[in-house]
Amino acid sequence: MATDTTQCFKCKKYKKITYLCKGCSNEFCQTDLIEHRQLLNEQLDGIINDYDQFRQTINQHERNSQSDSLLMRQINEWERKSMQRIQQTADICRKTVLEQTKTFVHAIGKNFSQLSDQIKEMQKEEEYNEIDLNELRRKLKAMTDELNNPSTISLREDSQPFITQISVVVSENRLQSSANRRSISNIQRSLVEQPGSKFRATGTVVAGGNGCGNQLNQLSCPTGISIDRKKNIFIADSGNNRVVEWRCCASVGEIIAGRNGRGKGTDQLKGPSDVIIDETNHLIIIADRQNGRVIRSSLDQNREHILIHNIDCYSVTMDKQGFLYVSDWKKSDVTRWKFGENHCELVASGDRSMREISQLDGPSFVFVDEDESVYVSDIRNHRVMKWNKNAREGIVVAGGNGNGINLNQLSYPRGLHISSCGEIYVTDYGNNRVMRWREGDLRGEVVVGGNGEGNKLNQLCEPEGLAFDLDGNLYVADGDNHRIMRFDRIF
Repeated sequence: MATDTTQCFKCKKYKKITYLCKGCSNEFCQTDLIEHRQLLNEQLDGIINDYDQFRQTINQHERNSQSDSLLMRQINEWERKSMQRIQQTADICRKTVLEQTKTFVHAIGKNFSQLSDQIKEMQKEEEYNEIDLNELRRKLKAMTDELNNPSTISLREDSQPFITQISVVVSENRLQSSANRRSISNIQRSLVEQPGSKFRATGTVVAGGNGCGNQLNQLSCPTGISIDRKKNIFIADSGNNRVVEWRCCASVGEIIAGRNGRGKGTDQLKGPSDVIIDETNHLIIIADRQNGRVIRSSLDQNREHILIHNIDCYSVTMDKQGFLYVSDWKKSDVTRWKFGENHCELVASGDRSMREISQLDGPSFVFVDEDESVYVSDIRNHRVMKWNKNAREGIVVAGGNGNGINLNQLSYPRGLHISSCGEIYVTDYGNNRVMRWREGDLRGEVVVGGNGEGNKLNQLCEPEGLAFDLDGNLYVADGDNHRIMRFDRIF
């Protein structure tokens, strides 16, 4: 056998000239290579056919999405069964009312006959006076009232739900970024975010609350917070130069970033002001403000990586495409970044060449909604600004009437959340309260706090970040009380 020959993968013969297929890494003679390519062509034709069939399926779903999808059929079936149960119950109640009314009217008629006989007897004997006449009037009125509004028959509404309540839950698309962007609408959209939700005035301490300190049961001036699906709280513990994970119902937290104290090392932090979660990739992203950088930290491997340098970052958030948004306190702007790239895009600015109404002065927390509109807490202007996607100028959507305590004012606003129904939640730092506004309203309303500065369970003291869990409960970083408060949603 010649040493300069190669065995063909298909026919097993040794040939001087063979051809390498880079796909399967096998050598073929010319004849078998042609057959191999023909086989690949047939496989490609099959894949193309599968794709064509899938395209038809997509088109069919688009045509039927309004009325004939599986979810729509499930909703229709729930409606049918619920209506059937309601109608059956209504029929039973109507039948009972008719039967009981018949018995009741018969009893009223019997009493009326007895009273009529009594009147005839009094008339015949002519033995009656004013007292007797008043008593007759009273009895007649009582029978009339009883006939019109029976006291023995009434309707009762049970406190338990009569029918099973359903809601539409929209989770993250698996083909898109699954980073937690602090918004519950980015985790799950359901009936949790109903407009005008009410919260208990008295909150519950769920993290810290043991005075200012660096022990694991303490916090020091917490700022930004995020909540994961399991209601674990991720806290930018600014005064302690660390990020803490406080598991649901735990009495102590766990340091997950900044384990080596204050400093510039990649394993150190200096006054972190915000944190968001990427649950799928087990990452957190930190605004390491006093170090002028944004850091990505792995929750599994305890590794940190600097994403952005030389930025006075107050807050970070992420949109549904996975772009990172960072507010720069010193430059008074908000920029959008793509992972792996060193350049950014300006999306909200404090440029003095713009109209005064569009200028930022001290941007703190940032929020991006599903339409990629950018909301910014404009601290020194005591307002919340909104930049629609690709807009050159922003608009005022909350506050903007100077520093004050009136319902049309804010005082150094901080944390932001925009609900799926467009309501703007903002921590009103200087007024120790959380406000809710609707775009276009002239004034907002107090949601929690607003009871003066203090450490009671219905009070806040210099609140910073806020977040919601999947049940719609409100969490507030109660900065100068060194604790995280939860205010349960009532409805």
